[in-house]
Amino acid sequence: MSHRNARLTVHGRRILVERVLAGRPVAHVAAEMGISRPTAHKWVRRWRAEGDAGLLDRSSRPRTTPHRTPAVTEDEVCRLRTERKLGPARIGPILGLPASTVHRILVRHGLNRLAWLDRPTGEPVRRYERARPGELVHVDIKKLGNIPDGGGWRTVGRAAGEAHRQATTDARKSSKPVIGYSFVHSAVDDHSRLAYSEVLPDERQHTAAGFWQRANAFFTAHGITVQRVLTDNGSCYKARLFTRTLAATGITHKKIRPYRPQTNGKVERFNRTLLDEWAYQRPYHSNDERTRALADFLHTYNHHRSHTALGGHPPISRVNNPAGQYT
Repeated sequence: MSHRNARLTVHGRRILVERVLAGRPVAHVAAEMGISRPTAHKWVRRWRAEGDAGLLDRSSRPRTTPHRTPAVTEDEVCRLRTERKLGPARIGPILGLPASTVHRILVRHGLNRLAWLDRPTGEPVRRYERARPGELVHVDIKKLGNIPDGGGWRTVGRAAGEAHRQATTDARKSSKPVIGYSFVHSAVDDHSRLAYSEVLPDERQHTAAGFWQRANAFFTAHGITVQRVLTDNGSCYKARLFTRTLAATGITHKKIRPYRPQTNGKVERFNRTLLDEWAYQRPYHSNDERTRALADFLHTYNHHRSHTALGGHPPISRVNNPAGQYT
């Protein structure tokens, strides 16, 4: 339909034309179908001039816009946006334009959100997506501080938190207890966003290689054959062991350009979701409790959580297996 209140679909317009061609008065047919006589005459006239193609919806955009802002002015608005990162309220006074006009210009050129621009260069961010699952899998590691048994100071207060740290570990550095870190290894499919994660004790090459073998088995179980893996330039990924582990199953290893984490952006964004919806979602009273909660988060993320990049559907909806068989 042209809009949500339109009375007739293309099928309804065909019925209108058929009734008029059968010899019935246009006014009678219009009353039956709940539309005005001018509207009925319009569809009959279009059908006689163009056939069935005349019954399709048309754009309501005007053929000409004589009062549109000159192209030179629009170019200057875009230049101020990309070079100086100014908003409509700042650009308007500089060019003598209302802020609302500047905003419409930025929307028209896809520059209305700074998140869509690469901050250093001001160029629009180029987004890509592989055509099918398995063409590319993003892999990365997120470092998290461990939680002492009984809870950290954010959960139980500083005094109790310090006592829990003292009781949890014998490791000391300058007489202070060292709780250490956990390393969340994650793999995210580029097309479907299907994700697999594990909490592991380090980020060494043997740990990373073992993680990938289990992650690959996870994707295989979901009917996904991985062709390429993209990682950053961490030491565990630069090691020959990791590349050989991929090559053993016919997988190509790709590394991002140094200092360009945006290239691995899908797993970087997943790491942020991990923090918001799992690691920091609620207070945990031990590291084991937080680790156990990861499985529930991953199931929710893959099978139930709506993903804006997937039209509000969960990642499993883009995998070959039907979503209905998962609970």
